[in-house]
Amino acid sequence: MGTTPLERELKRGSTEVLILALLDERERHGYDISKLIDERSGGTITFHTASLYPTLYRLEEKGLIAGRWVEKAGQRRRRYYKVTSTGRQMLRKQRGIWETFFAALNRVAGISHA
Repeated sequence: MGTTPLERELKRGSTEVLILALLDERERHGYDISKLIDERSGGTITFHTASLYPTLYRLEEKGLIAGRWVEKAGQRRRRYYKVTSTGRQMLRKQRGIWETFFAALNRVAGISHA
């Protein structure tokens, strides 16, 4: 079953916020980010790991995250990312925008979370 245009647009618009929020908790690699988004959303939001990397690279170019290569014995090297102070500022701003936007949507749609 495919996704609707609205679902695709919501996913596209939330990807950076989701990544920044997970990296705000601790340093992570791409597969871990992908897995956590899937788990925490109950499978509603999923990303193929490979499709996350362009977003990670873009966030790194913007200075919102920083990556470093880590090699562990018996494992292939992985790039771990962490949020920067600029990324934390952006995350705070985006969370405020999302809260305001979804509260407004809920009011318009008559949905209450009392």
